[in-house]
Amino acid sequence: MCGIAVCIDMNLITKRVKGTQDVLPSQSYKWQFVEKLLSDEAKLCGYKEIRTPVFEHTELFNRSVGETTDVVQKEMYTFNTKGGTSITLRPEGTAGAARAMLENAVYNDGLPIKVYYNTSCYRYEKPQAGRYREFHQFGMELYGTQSPSADADLICTVDSMFKRMRITDLRLEINSIGCPTCRAKFQQALKDYFSQYKDKLCETCLSRLDRNPMRILDCKSPVCKQIAEDAPTVLDYLCDECSLHFNKVRELLDCMGVKYTVNPKIVRGLDYYTKTVFEFVSDSIGAQGTVCGGGRYDGLVEELGGQAMPALGFALGMERLLSLMEALNIELPEPENCGVYFIGLGEPGQKEAFRLTREVRNSGIYADCDICSRSLKAQMKYADKIGARFTVVIGDDEVNTKKAVMKNMQTGEKFDICLDERFFETFTVGFLK
Repeated sequence: MCGIAVCIDMNLITKRVKGTQDVLPSQSYKWQFVEKLLSDEAKLCGYKEIRTPVFEHTELFNRSVGETTDVVQKEMYTFNTKGGTSITLRPEGTAGAARAMLENAVYNDGLPIKVYYNTSCYRYEKPQAGRYREFHQFGMELYGTQSPSADADLICTVDSMFKRMRITDLRLEINSIGCPTCRAKFQQALKDYFSQYKDKLCETCLSRLDRNPMRILDCKSPVCKQIAEDAPTVLDYLCDECSLHFNKVRELLDCMGVKYTVNPKIVRGLDYYTKTVFEFVSDSIGAQGTVCGGGRYDGLVEELGGQAMPALGFALGMERLLSLMEALNIELPEPENCGVYFIGLGEPGQKEAFRLTREVRNSGIYADCDICSRSLKAQMKYADKIGARFTVVIGDDEVNTKKAVMKNMQTGEKFDICLDERFFETFTVGFLK
């Protein structure tokens, strides 16, 4: 215990905030593995990482996400700075990425612009399985093309990511919510339909009826969901251009062998979406089954003050993704254990163990030694606890003779090594066996 008493008193001055979680060392390797897999797949498709601030001016999300959405009305963490400026912790990653692209004129590097991010987000929601107030998203954003091939390529990329993770319990649902022109007709049709049920709609949906009736389709209330079953569908109101675009996306997905179903009820939760929207959904993690969602948002850049530029992207929830992998019993590679643990006895032995540890680390091998003044028995026990493949005991005799014994902790086999200039030559012979 490094000579320090371990505190087991739980009378802490504070504990983690409700709706947040700690990712402990016993679990963080899973996050690292999945994050690397996702970023590697993004890089294969030409995407480069973008990092944006954790907070932005509140107006950015009001304009991009939409003032009538639940995110803006109920869920954002908004506060005033000491200077009186309204600031909001990012509730999603797209708006900040678009702002950064415009403010830094990334479009001058040529189109299309391809970026990805792995970021924390914050929404004041009711914590439940798969939903946290601080959560993490991996997302990809594509600016500068209105071609339906870009939509299909993005969806295929997500499909490839899930296949690389051996996730098969997912269904892809797609829809088109049209452009502002044809969506206006659809919104009016929805308003006419839902007005018949004013006495049954929940209070939230009543407030949506005049401002944004499409949001009613996304309501989780059982009564509102039942009413919405017979509501008009957006596909019946698509203009010729939007209908052609959606049909082309479907043709390309069929060509690539990506299976999907058309779900005319998908609207997504944020106002900036246009035309193609999609979700990857699982039935294995309860009610919060949408693992990934995205689509096209051709009006977002212009809404933020830039010149009109088509855009599309997606975000997937890391917590839900990891929960799904656990539910499906998908095993992830265990973290690398210590390659060699040097056990130093006495001051000369400890110094030599420290020196050799640094030398082995510099060669790219995970090595460790005692920094807690443990006894021989305690050091051996610790080496076993961290799963060290080899141990090397170094005392006065080993320092004087410049020779030591390296022991394979799994097989018990032993190898003689030199501690002089031939150290690496002799060490490598035993280590690679």
